[in-house]
Amino acid sequence: MKVSGWILTTVMTITLAMAGCSKQGGIDTAAFESSFKSAEAALQPAVEKAVAAIKGADYSGAMAELKTLASNAKLTPEQQQAIKDLMAQVGKAISEAAGKVAGDASKAVKDMPNALPK
Repeated sequence: MKVSGWILTTVMTITLAMAGCSKQGGIDTAAFESSFKSAEAALQPAVEKAVAAIKGADYSGAMAELKTLASNAKLTPEQQQAIKDLMAQVGKAISEAAGKVAGDASKAVKDMPNALPK
């Protein structure tokens, strides 16, 4: 039983690492970035952090930065819409990554009996 637990832990770790190291997930930040080009300087660090988090596939970090930005009262309607659109894209990427990880984990569990020594 110890061996099967170790194998399952290893498979899950590898699966999660592969999901976390995936590319940007098709998230386009161009419209978001262009809507904040003329924004006040105080907002720029949060914008840069959000974009960097998305490019690094740190979707939870990106969502946190986007929520912080969204709470700013001085946003233009265009900036508010850009945040909403980007949050929707990030949410979709999170759902897709979770589905892929769940599918990979399910496959790993099904394949585990074949990998164990008899």
